[in-house]
Amino acid sequence: MEIDSQKTAYVDLHIHSTASDGSLSPLQIIRTAKNIGLRAIAITDHDTVDGSAQAMASARDSGLEILSGVEISADYTPGTMHILGYLIDVDDPCLNETLRKLQKSRDNRNHEIIERLRLLGIDIRFDEVVEVSGGGQVGRPHIARVLVQKGAVQTMDEAFARFLKKSGPAYVPRYRLSPSEAIQTILRAGGVPVLAHPFTLNAKSEAELEAIIADLKQSGLKGLEVYYPDHSVVRTALYERLARRHGLLMTGGTDFHGAAKPGVFIGVGRGEMRIPYRLVEELKRGGRGDS
Repeated sequence: MEIDSQKTAYVDLHIHSTASDGSLSPLQIIRTAKNIGLRAIAITDHDTVDGSAQAMASARDSGLEILSGVEISADYTPGTMHILGYLIDVDDPCLNETLRKLQKSRDNRNHEIIERLRLLGIDIRFDEVVEVSGGGQVGRPHIARVLVQKGAVQTMDEAFARFLKKSGPAYVPRYRLSPSEAIQTILRAGGVPVLAHPFTLNAKSEAELEAIIADLKQSGLKGLEVYYPDHSVVRTALYERLARRHGLLMTGGTDFHGAAKPGVFIGVGRGEMRIPYRLVEELKRGGRGDS
């Protein structure tokens, strides 16, 4: 999908690669981003910087700007909380040790999910899930894809609804950092922590959401992902208002996963997104400018 016939100054700051649960390699993502004329991207894989590091190494002479990134799942109820980290040092020892712990927990959880599915009468093996992952970090989306391939469900959404969501019979919890720990991990690696897609917090009101954001800011949060394919016009306006009120950076991205999230494309989401490069400039200033 083309953004424009001429070179644009648009960006996509939320992309997943085969290093976690995306279906395109970092190199394929770079080629796609260049083909549609993006100026900058960030690969923000779940609990790993491998995809981000590969992208930065591959794009040195491409003319495409790569921001280092990661997405860390934090321990939170009643919804889910993901903290994006931008401009991190991907070689930071403390960051990588923390990510290894999270990856180990994820791996243990995957094996338990497979066992639960087998107890439910579904013939599924871990090696089949690894094959679907393309050699990257295995997660629930890969398990869902195998369930679709085997005809146990019709769609990935059905796989989560019937088996893999929090209340599902095959769901297994895993170790997560607290929100404050996730934020501090990113800060210690020299990065800028940003709250991803705030609607997934399932806050019941604007006041409740604002209280959560204010608390996260006290822990060191620097930004809010305002622009996102699943944000309505009303939600986007709300997040812009809250970001300004609390002096937070605004970011945006498609949360591109490829085959795991059909209909969402790099740079444009479902076709309507145009995220300006000025957001990258603000990130580089670390929140010192007006958002």
